[in-house]
Amino acid sequence: MARREPVQSSRVREGRPYPLGATWDGLGVNFALYSRHATKVELCLFDARGREQERIPLPEYTDEIWHGYLPDARPGQRYGYRVHGPYAPDAGHRFNPNKLLLDPYAKQIVGELKWAPHLFGYTVGHRDADLSFDKRDSASYMPKCAVIDPAFSWGNERAPATPWERTVIYEGHVRGLTMQHPQIPEADRGTFSALRNDALVDHLKYLGVTAIELLPVHAFVDDQHLLEKGLRNYWGYNSIGFFAPHPRYLSLGTVAEFKQMVARLHHAGLEVILDVVYNHTAEGNELGPTLSFKGIDNASYYRLADDRRYYINDTGTGNTFDLTNAGALRMVMDSLRYWVTEMRVDGFRFDLATILGRERHGFDASGSFLDAVRQDPILGQVKLIAEPWDIGPGGYQLGNFAPGWAEWNDKFRDTVRGLWRGDAGQLADFATRFNGSSDLFDRQGRRPSSSVNFITAHDGFTLHDLVSYEHKHNEANGEDNRDGHEHNLSSNHGVEGDTQEPGILALRAQQMRNLLATLLLSQGTPMLLAGDEFGHSQQGNNNAYCQDNALSWIDWDKAAQPAAQAQAAFVRRVLSLRRRYALLRRNRFLRGEVDPVLGVSDVRWCRPDGQPMQEADWHDAERRALGIGLDGRSPDSGLREPGRHVSLALLLNAGAEPVRFAIGDDTLSFRKVLLQTPEAPLESDEQGGWVLPAHSLCLLAA
Repeated sequence: MARREPVQSSRVREGRPYPLGATWDGLGVNFALYSRHATKVELCLFDARGREQERIPLPEYTDEIWHGYLPDARPGQRYGYRVHGPYAPDAGHRFNPNKLLLDPYAKQIVGELKWAPHLFGYTVGHRDADLSFDKRDSASYMPKCAVIDPAFSWGNERAPATPWERTVIYEGHVRGLTMQHPQIPEADRGTFSALRNDALVDHLKYLGVTAIELLPVHAFVDDQHLLEKGLRNYWGYNSIGFFAPHPRYLSLGTVAEFKQMVARLHHAGLEVILDVVYNHTAEGNELGPTLSFKGIDNASYYRLADDRRYYINDTGTGNTFDLTNAGALRMVMDSLRYWVTEMRVDGFRFDLATILGRERHGFDASGSFLDAVRQDPILGQVKLIAEPWDIGPGGYQLGNFAPGWAEWNDKFRDTVRGLWRGDAGQLADFATRFNGSSDLFDRQGRRPSSSVNFITAHDGFTLHDLVSYEHKHNEANGEDNRDGHEHNLSSNHGVEGDTQEPGILALRAQQMRNLLATLLLSQGTPMLLAGDEFGHSQQGNNNAYCQDNALSWIDWDKAAQPAAQAQAAFVRRVLSLRRRYALLRRNRFLRGEVDPVLGVSDVRWCRPDGQPMQEADWHDAERRALGIGLDGRSPDSGLREPGRHVSLALLLNAGAEPVRFAIGDDTLSFRKVLLQTPEAPLESDEQGGWVLPAHSLCLLAA
């Protein structure tokens, strides 16, 4: 490879303020950086070994944007910034040109952060703490930005555009899904290339999911304290670059690898949803490092307290991004549009989304960011999912996001867990959760699909551990088991953790089927945690955020065992029923009102004796059995698809004793078993009743 001569400062042209970032136009590269309070910006160029070649002051400043054009720069050029301005922490300013900074708009980041005192804008250990000023150069310890050539041949790729009511989400991790898969080449494991491997794609198609939701893939930082313990920031909720894929996930060293993955998944009919973290960055609080935003314009990018030396910490990570600032808001909006238009993803799940809607006066469903996304002609067409809580004031906002947003529903999770654990008084709330949580979402034209239902997610127990442990076991995290939730609503069914007792293993397997079936048959958008279809275990660790190892990675050899394969086949069966019967994925909420002409209603809530549930029945804390009749003849069935009318009955017995159900009426006879969670065949009597064993569920068709 020929040696690249350094760009001469005399050849730098004024360039343009837009687009922000480093933009290759075929002849040269335009560099543009937003900073409202800077006094000077230097572009630093590096060779492939990371050695600094030149510092070039950006010659122009337009509308708070510093910019310049280098006619001799090419894709692959490594670069970073040094930004001059006041170092006045008490006023919110932390400029320090001794610190190399990542471009917030960098499309690719190469190398990894090497922790050292040089990364901090102040002198670590100084008596004045962050009020001191550190003059050491951080460039040797920083990853570098790289100019990219965005050209990519998408061929005949088409987005699946799966309707919400048909959407089934599979939440997975780039490394967790692929690091131990025997059919994926070792060189590809843990990267985007692995996710387009036929073996993995075929598994997703086999299950019948329609979208894969990836834990954060934006460039992120491994916390120093984790590295010192031999751990990593596995989940990736520590972003530092919102346009760049995480370097560790690129086996080919080019962002085209991500596009290849998307094209392959789209070809298979699978949507790609990204878990994104626009609420905070990896720079922490006033004692954190200076890596990018803090040194570019701290007072613009972060929410600061009245004493502007300190940060508002609604995230629990040390800082909070300030989306009431136009520059920060523009960056996030540009990032989202980039991933949709250039990388062609199909949607986003927003971590701690309440923060994104928090204005100066508190959460506002019509806040600047939330409204900007809704009205955007590009972003308004993709799937938008909010995690509707944070730790700030008024942080819990489930059901309060605007139309156009779906929301993670932890009430569904807790109610269904409590129901199958055998907790008292769960039926009334379960009926509401089964109905797409109409109490939360039935307003302003929102649909049942607005409720993203889940039993398990990356944060918490896996499904296997939910039925195998009553207490968390997070010792491997190095925090003396103090981290992670205590409120798990789990049960070990007799023995904590692993056991060879056949009765306990059979009950656990049946409970996993109950939980899976309830999730996938309820109204709303179901989300399945990767590995739950196999019974993947994290050995009772309910906070495996730092476990980038076999504890979190799916063991595909174990997944090939008969019991694991049987559970995967069960998931496949339930999802095939969900696809076949539109009653299980309605686009309207169940009303329970009797049609005056046909004399039928869309849903009947029944006691085991076949009689309608009365008010007293709903408040009977000891009831643990319920029959749900879904009548396909109802004119308000909310079905968009033509075809013959089929009625269904879902019977649940969450109690510890068998229950006989008398289901049906003079016009409907539910005689066909579509699905059951007990292994032994169900018993039916001459009167058309069905006996459900303890802890079981079945789906019948008329």
